[in-house]
Amino acid sequence: MKISKKYQLLFFFIGIISATLNLSGQLSVIKTENGLISGYKNGEISIFKGIPFAQPPLGELRWKAPQPVKNWTGVLKCEKFSASPMQNKPVPFMMWTEEFITPPENLSEDCLYLNIWTPAKSAKEKLAVFVWIYGGGFSSGSAACAVYDGEEMSKKGIIFVSINYRVGVLGFLAHAELSSESENKVSGNWGLLDQIAALRWIQKNIEAFGGDPQKVTIAGQSAGSMSVCALVASPLAKGLFRGAIAQSGGILSSFMNLSFSDAEKSGTAFMEKMKTSNINELRKKTAEELIAAGGNFRPVNDGYVIPVDVFAAFKAGQFNDVTMMAGWVMGDGSLMGNQTMTPEQYKQQASGKYGDKAEEYLKLFPGKTDEEVAASLKESGLMQFAAMPAYLWAGFSKSKAYIYQFSHVPVDKPDFPNYGAFHTSEVPFALHTLHMWKRPWRDVDFTVEKTMDAYWVNFVKTGNPNGEGVPEWKVYEASSGNIMEIGDKPELKPGLYKGEFEFLEGANKR
Repeated sequence: MKISKKYQLLFFFIGIISATLNLSGQLSVIKTENGLISGYKNGEISIFKGIPFAQPPLGELRWKAPQPVKNWTGVLKCEKFSASPMQNKPVPFMMWTEEFITPPENLSEDCLYLNIWTPAKSAKEKLAVFVWIYGGGFSSGSAACAVYDGEEMSKKGIIFVSINYRVGVLGFLAHAELSSESENKVSGNWGLLDQIAALRWIQKNIEAFGGDPQKVTIAGQSAGSMSVCALVASPLAKGLFRGAIAQSGGILSSFMNLSFSDAEKSGTAFMEKMKTSNINELRKKTAEELIAAGGNFRPVNDGYVIPVDVFAAFKAGQFNDVTMMAGWVMGDGSLMGNQTMTPEQYKQQASGKYGDKAEEYLKLFPGKTDEEVAASLKESGLMQFAAMPAYLWAGFSKSKAYIYQFSHVPVDKPDFPNYGAFHTSEVPFALHTLHMWKRPWRDVDFTVEKTMDAYWVNFVKTGNPNGEGVPEWKVYEASSGNIMEIGDKPELKPGLYKGEFEFLEGANKR
């Protein structure tokens, strides 16, 4: 029997609709704007890995803004992580064991993919969405790291999304010739543009996974935290999220103050180092050659993706003012270097930097003994790296702000040094992935994980970390200075670092 074109079309659409539901009612095959994709199920969670959100940035697309995905036919199987971005060979070191490190076996420039864990049983559920942005100093990292697994958080009733973005020279090279190619006459922030492209893809497609594009929260740690702050600062990201979580890192500090002109000069120096005379020649170099050449590449204040003067923009209220949660780990201060100096040298440094305010500084950051100097250098490093940026952001925000300090020390692994509450150690507690980190955990560790994960999930769902079963976390205000200390037990600490914050803000008044 010959079937008319009208009925053929009807059967086609019925097939698409039925394909989106398996026998248990869970999402199985999804229709995105570019084509159908399939994932797999683990219990109640539907998982999709390696979904393309931009074209592969290869050949002529290297060092260009991410381009929209081309449509495909058939069903694209999305059951495993894509390649991670090109970077130096990932090797565990110090406290950062394999669970925190990019899987070394699959690195490629073709890396612009995202991953989704959803508990939704239909596309009508309008669930809140959590978007995770990895750290790695803007030179390494991957959404495929074990401790970034999204399954446990999604079991709490939210959609978990992790995204890849370009890093290092491939993600942040600025050069005058690249700027001339761009319609916006800037270059360098390719990795941030990748993140924005992923967020735009989520806005267009997340409803098909049971999500609500109006309930997106972005979150990240270290360079991921700085990325979150950059997205909050970026006019290009306006309307792409309603909440932001910044873990250990911000851009309201000198650490993230790279001018566009200086970035272009660095690009010129890099081209000379590679013995190339133009961008076309540089594009012909392999990714391995480019990375082997070294260099420090990070986001740049280009006036397009990021304001030229971020501090002035925040002060003027010219940023994406969303509900925010920001904080740090006690060990973050060690990232600013293990600088050693005698008490006399330390006093001279304070005098040179703070002049007639040096005595006040030395009361807050004492240095009469070698031990005091070492402790004060770590605390001042913590202030510069993460605490002051969080404090300043909260002060500029008209939306609700929640500030925390993570001081819980993970249990020691046998024959493993005690690194304390080290940088990144809070991530598995917040994302509920202790089971992905091979250590002999105690009951107190699982209790901290349960509490911290609850705060994070509550914030994603409602914009407020508070909820049943967790101690009250009060909003941060200048008058109260409420900071939630997440140690073995959570404890609200009004006025924590109040003197240090006020001194440093006054000493660096702009």
